[in-house]
Amino acid sequence: MHDDPHFAPAAAGFQALQDRICAALEGLDGTAFRHDDWTRDDAELRGFGRTRVLEGGAVLEKAGVNFSQVHGEFSEAFAATMPGAGRAFVATGISLVLHPRSPHIPTVHMNYRRLSRGNVGWFGGGADLTPYYLDLTDVRHFHRVHRDVCRSYADVVDWPTLVRDCDRYFVLPHRGERRGVGGLFFDHWGEVPERMAEFVAAAGNAFLDAWLPIAQRHLADGYGERERAWQLARRGRYVEFNLVHDRGTLFGLKTGGRIESVLMSLPPLAAWPYDPHVAPDSREAELLRMVRAGYDPTSDPDL
Repeated sequence: MHDDPHFAPAAAGFQALQDRICAALEGLDGTAFRHDDWTRDDAELRGFGRTRVLEGGAVLEKAGVNFSQVHGEFSEAFAATMPGAGRAFVATGISLVLHPRSPHIPTVHMNYRRLSRGNVGWFGGGADLTPYYLDLTDVRHFHRVHRDVCRSYADVVDWPTLVRDCDRYFVLPHRGERRGVGGLFFDHWGEVPERMAEFVAAAGNAFLDAWLPIAQRHLADGYGERERAWQLARRGRYVEFNLVHDRGTLFGLKTGGRIESVLMSLPPLAAWPYDPHVAPDSREAELLRMVRAGYDPTSDPDL
């Protein structure tokens, strides 16, 4: 099918990471993930995947942790946007989105992947945090964990570059807002594949260290109808980004991916109130100022 020597080790690592993350999240929530294993063998796509979904939990209103390993052919138009030659491709990756029930626990996304087309292979992915209420302790912790991973692989990755690219990628131009407070993002990285494979594994394994303490810190925080309404409105922004701009979603849709897995990232509930306004001195306004101006962890003296 392919001769990418980094494909099988990456796939095995992603499956092990999926198991580890799901076990930790079940321990946090007390609710088991639904296991939905699938295979594809048709004209559009061939391969298999493991979809893990938790819905209606005590902490996680909806959580999805997906693994897939597929091969097929790009359309001519989509192939033109990818490195390599020909239309045949292979892809494997892990992707997760966690939508907590509490507005005080941030939504979080992580995705790492290996793709090959012709004789060109590359890694891509990253992780980012999307809070509903701003807590700089949380934001700094999330960035600090990822910074430390990047510094361990400074020979192949540059933390400020990954931060900058994340800030540029997770943007809703029509809103003039970033999706959240950033993290890491990179794509089409094929240089020094052995070290990049190690970096991707380390970054994936750091996910629980980056997000789990944040969730645990806010488990007892109370909230009411106002906070819930704000959370649903901000989730609407999340939906807009994922359906219009997200490369993973578009990749799945344009390659005939399994639709339930492709749209796993969408929240169970969201809202689009007409022309909403917030008080200038409110915590809602504080978050808006952050996502409009942006946050640069590389220049934060307290990180």
